[in-house]
Parts: sequence; C-alpha cells; structure tokens
Amino acid sequence: MKLEIISPEATLYQGDATAVALPGVDGSFQLLENHAPIVSILQEGEVRLKGFDVKKVPSSFAHLFTTKGSDAVLAIKSGTVEMKQNNLVLLVD
Repeated sequence: MKLEIISPEATLYQGDATAVALPGVDGSFQLLENHAPIVSILQEGEVRLKGFDVKKVPSSFAHLFTTKGSDAVLAIKSGTVEMKQNNLVLLVD
C-alpha cells in the first residue's frame, strides 16, 4: 500500500508499507493492504511500520524513526489516519 506520513513541519515519508500498527483512541489496530476505508483518531503511542523503506525518509527527519526488530517505529503524541483505495495517510504530531 502507499503510505504518506505528514507532520505539521513537513512530509516525513512517502513510499510503500506492507502493514501499519496504530495507537487508536479505542485501542491499537493494524492496517494491511486492501483494508476497507477507515478514518480514525490516534492517541499518544508508537506507530509500527512493516515493509517501510527508511531510505525514503528525509535525512533531517531520520532521527524520529527507530527500529524494533524488523519494524520501523515512530513515536507520536496524537494524529489521524485515513485509509482509502490502498492509500494510507497519517497526519501526526
């Protein structure tokens, strides 16, 4: 699926991912390719990314991403997510 991660400062990532685990306000959930359309609010926590190409992160934002096993991890304070037609957009703070 196509993934775009946007913060108030800039676009942190544009590329592909195979799975994204998110800290939803009603509990954590995961989005995979071809997921049904969804819009949700996110709370403080970790966004875990699989199939994520770290090389596509602008160097000025690379310090925001860590790794845990084979996952890339981005800590967020809040945000929203929209999944539609295999395009996932994360607006994070």
